[in-house]
Amino acid sequence: MSNRLPGIREVIKEKKLDALLVSSPENRRYLSGFTGSAGYLFITQQDAVLATDFRYVEQAGRQAPDYRVLRISSGLDWFTGLLEETKVKDLGFEADHMTVASHQRLTQKLKETPINGNTVNMAPLSGVADDLRTFKDPEELKLLQRAIDIADHAMDIVVPTLEPGVTEAEVAWRLEKSMREQGAEGPSFDTIVGSGPNGALPHHRAGERRLQRGEPIVIDMGAKYQGYCSDLTRTVIIGPPDDTFRKVYDFVLGAQLTATALVKPGVTGADCDGYARKVIEEAGYGETFGHSLGHGVGLAVHEYPGVGPTSQGILKQGMVFTIEPGIYISGWGGVRIEDIVLLEANGAKTLSKAKKIGKMGA
Repeated sequence: MSNRLPGIREVIKEKKLDALLVSSPENRRYLSGFTGSAGYLFITQQDAVLATDFRYVEQAGRQAPDYRVLRISSGLDWFTGLLEETKVKDLGFEADHMTVASHQRLTQKLKETPINGNTVNMAPLSGVADDLRTFKDPEELKLLQRAIDIADHAMDIVVPTLEPGVTEAEVAWRLEKSMREQGAEGPSFDTIVGSGPNGALPHHRAGERRLQRGEPIVIDMGAKYQGYCSDLTRTVIIGPPDDTFRKVYDFVLGAQLTATALVKPGVTGADCDGYARKVIEEAGYGETFGHSLGHGVGLAVHEYPGVGPTSQGILKQGMVFTIEPGIYISGWGGVRIEDIVLLEANGAKTLSKAKKIGKMGA
């Protein structure tokens, strides 16, 4: 992880700060390697401190050798002690991750405890380490690919076993069981199985509704492997598809393939979204595609970059994100197809390999 410290220190320098306080679990892990559930990183140009409680001190020492481990207890004396020791005057913090209550406690402690006779300014920052995480290094790509492969394999194993009468919840359990048997820590999010009309709800929670022949079934799932997440969606049907399913499925698949083929380094997330959205709008289903085309994936299942109608960030080589158009029709159901892609110099490389099945069985 030591090669990541120069990057974050450059950000601290650009922001004209003395130090950065990192509270996000994903950013803490990315910058230090520490996987514990509690702690802060305190980073200056000369020092890197991992502050955590007694439960994780030994673990922190093993996982974060580039950091000085500081054991903390209740209270915030450790915080003011670090500020005094390092003579920090301007401290950045992660505004997107720190709670209001935590911020209030820290600022109140600063009011009560003068730091070397100076006032410490706490500067809110957004997307500091998150921006660094958009570019995946070779080791990250290996872990991410393994998470993708696990989900792909689970999908390809479970889908052929589906039959009328099985509940959505049972399908979700089969998928999660398969992922764990392959070495996943667990699902990267609650598995979505939306059958029939439930498929019109993009984030439907798998329930007790039973699968029926001839209805679309939207399955959205992912695996977590050594901290890295995957995200995969397929829409399948038991029995012969009717004309509506064929038509809607073809439009969604066409939208996904178009965006995958056209996206290149240098376009915005909104441009990429527009490639797929245009296909669906020209098919007459524009009002039924209500979510963004995609999102970054890594230590969090949703992270930078954004790939949506208002995403003005530039997509660059080395970024990883999903492409997942969908059409959702109330009372009928939905179709969504999602893959993870890696943006290379000449375009997008699809990392997801699960079969895209529009029909199964007879």
